[in-house]
Amino acid sequence: MKKVTLLTVVLSVAFTATAFAGNINTGQTATCNDAKAITIEVAKIANKANPNDFGHTMNDRGTGNVVVWKSANATTVPITLGPNDDNRSLNVEDHGKTGIPVMGSMGRSKVVLTSQPAFSRGDSIGDISGTVTVTNTGTNPVTVSCN
Repeated sequence: MKKVTLLTVVLSVAFTATAFAGNINTGQTATCNDAKAITIEVAKIANKANPNDFGHTMNDRGTGNVVVWKSANATTVPITLGPNDDNRSLNVEDHGKTGIPVMGSMGRSKVVLTSQPAFSRGDSIGDISGTVTVTNTGTNPVTVSCN
């Protein structure tokens, strides 16, 4: 009986230590171990900005904010995903009078961190060996996938 209990505990720890994928809400954490790639994607939430509120929304304009902690080099990296954020230049408003083409794009809804074990500096964001935890510090749900 003791062997069965011990085996159950060992298997539970082994499955817990493997890659995790799923949605995390504010304050929740996802963990990946020795992943080859980690995909972080914010939920698709409409930008419900009201011009009378100067663009303020209750859903942070659909933005996702996470903090990535990597055990390989004990570093923390903040990542913001803003698919509804527009960083295009405002020269569209001048109807071409300046002659400058429109530049920029909308923000990104996802980012993929890929393993870079041969990178020469240990503080690389690509050094995702070991345990990597992703904590949602924003107001919108974020999906984390470990591959």
